[in-house]
Amino acid sequence: MPKSHHFIDKLKRRWDIHSTWQVVIILVVFSCTGFSVLYFESLIHNLLNIPGNLEWYYSMLLFIVITLPLYNILLLIYGFIFGQFRFFWNFEKKFFARFTRLFTRKTTE
Repeated sequence: MPKSHHFIDKLKRRWDIHSTWQVVIILVVFSCTGFSVLYFESLIHNLLNIPGNLEWYYSMLLFIVITLPLYNILLLIYGFIFGQFRFFWNFEKKFFARFTRLFTRKTTE
């Protein structure tokens, strides 16, 4: 079996989907979202007059405050446009569940 099929089959199992076409659409949504975030992020930085030579910790903070929410919103929008809203809504719920686990304290009994 060619490696490309193996890769697609792994994605189908991981994402619990059955169609190769759906894998292609989901990858297109991720691509469109990534390119859009790059475009809008530079636009937002220009509108807010944010310099490009910030210290790494300021850049990280800006990434968390601006880019991460923008990416997640655009992912849902593109998911809706391409007919994969349910998949990306579930993807977002899993993402935020993992993200909030980073900030919640585990109690030991």
